[in-house]
Amino acid sequence: MSEPQRHLVVMVKAPRLGAVKTRLARDIGTVAAWRFYRRTVAQTLRRLGDDPRWTLWVQITPDHGGTFPPAWLTGRRVLLQGSGDLGQRMMKPFFELPPGLVVLIGSDIPGVRRRHIWRAFRLLGKKPIVFAPAEDGGFWLVGQRRAPKTYGLFKGPVCWSSGQALEDSLKGLEERCVGFADTLNDVDDGAAYRAWKKRYPT
Repeated sequence: MSEPQRHLVVMVKAPRLGAVKTRLARDIGTVAAWRFYRRTVAQTLRRLGDDPRWTLWVQITPDHGGTFPPAWLTGRRVLLQGSGDLGQRMMKPFFELPPGLVVLIGSDIPGVRRRHIWRAFRLLGKKPIVFAPAEDGGFWLVGQRRAPKTYGLFKGPVCWSSGQALEDSLKGLEERCVGFADTLNDVDDGAAYRAWKKRYPT
């Protein structure tokens, strides 16, 4: 019996000055936040994009995201985030992609490595749903097996960009259905940025 296909989706916002990492920009400045985001997205796509164990998709917003440097999308499979709140946009790949396991991550997790993604896919062999917590109480990864069914996540109110985003997202899900992958740190404010700089000095 052949293994299911694995799809890795990276959600990316077109890196326009002043339009990305706005919370971080309030602490470190608009240009510094923009440079951080551009660098992190490029590194994430390069680091995770050529692994034969999965197919990488870039889910972009806005839908006319032609402002990306062409090299970032050359040879990439592209999805559109479309309209709706963050939860609705995250759910789109689970319903639209070809059959197989789907893991979706954000593009502002500078510490993510291939081993973290692989562990999440491995967890989907045991649980139909997987989350990977962020250190601030949110989450940086969500995945689904999608067989025999695709779960409709984020149906209730979720306080995004808060310390209760993961807790809100888990409401209504049976505990036995959910596995938890590695905890990593997303960089949303000045404190997280300084911690990242200390951990990964350039």
